[in-house]
Amino acid sequence: FDCFSGASGDMVLGALLDLGLPFDHLKQELGKLSCEPVELDVKRVDRAGVSATKIDFRFQDPKKHRHLSEIVDMIERSTLTDQVKLNARKIFRNLGVAESKVHGIPLEKVHFHEVGALDSIMDIVGSCIGFDFFGITDFKCSTINVGNGTVKMAHGLFPVPPPAVAELIKGIPIKTGPGEGELLTPTGAAIISSLCEEYGPADGLKFEEIGYGAGSKEFKDLPNVLRVILTTKAEPREDPGSEELNLLETNLDDVSPEVLGYLMDRVFERGALDCWFTAIQMKKNRPATMVSVLCRPSLKDALIGILVTETPTLGVRVTTVSRLCLAREVSEVTTKWGPVPVKVSKYNDKITNAKAEHDVMKEIARSEGIPLRDVEAEIMLCIERLKNGRM
Repeated sequence: FDCFSGASGDMVLGALLDLGLPFDHLKQELGKLSCEPVELDVKRVDRAGVSATKIDFRFQDPKKHRHLSEIVDMIERSTLTDQVKLNARKIFRNLGVAESKVHGIPLEKVHFHEVGALDSIMDIVGSCIGFDFFGITDFKCSTINVGNGTVKMAHGLFPVPPPAVAELIKGIPIKTGPGEGELLTPTGAAIISSLCEEYGPADGLKFEEIGYGAGSKEFKDLPNVLRVILTTKAEPREDPGSEELNLLETNLDDVSPEVLGYLMDRVFERGALDCWFTAIQMKKNRPATMVSVLCRPSLKDALIGILVTETPTLGVRVTTVSRLCLAREVSEVTTKWGPVPVKVSKYNDKITNAKAEHDVMKEIARSEGIPLRDVEAEIMLCIERLKNGRM
């Protein structure tokens, strides 16, 4: 996802159509949802000189508000593929968790305003249909342009990014502007934050196909489009789980905790894979901190630049390390509270670890009024059955 002008659900879906998602296939699959009759309108538009695909939905008297459980039930009762259902449920659940936290209400009481409208449901489910059609399993995103200023929503006037969007993009590198108003919508933020595990420049990727999805706004000097790029690794490795990385380290005995916290934010925003602090002892028995940053070689110089400008360091050690990265995927287990997404890691095609999202478990504990440890124990039993191949 190249989000130089933000992202929205219809921009994602429009870009997938531009990539070659067949219109008839999309229409047929969306027809598997039990909802009001929907007409799809797809056309080519110009956005500041860039030709892009714009999709709109038309329906009579659409329902504007839906609870999370109602949307999930609509998805579950359909005959969509299991992967489409899994991704769609994950996106809506993450959106529900964000809304729950913003409004301070239990997850089961969350009802969506704009996102509960049928066109937003079509955007999210339609995008999942597109990902499934192309067989996309790994997702990466650029720094996201969220826009600036304010946006009017159902509850009033809010700063950009509005609360739910801000909650969804925690930990994701963003920028404000160019482009006035809200450029990253809740649907766009939910799709990207739910599926992407990597953010930053497209270093080391080979562009295969490019699609442009148009937003509704038009700017004079900024194409209001989302660029979606199908990529492959430029130089496939014999062992796809192993890669060469750089470890950057420096020792600091004259820096405040506030600066260290800000430093960690900066390196993650720039694309560092990991960052950690170790308490050490330096000369003259001074307590100090060793800063360690793990990154891909293409980002070494940029991250060294941050270390030497944000701290009083006089030098940075650079080590080449080899990392074995286990294959990962998102699955789900069926619990007494419904399906719960689980991150699964594998080695030699065998499950080595599986863990439910902590935020999801917290929301279940709150909504059910039970201790978090009871939720963890129940889900662990379900995970064990998953690991043993009984689910």
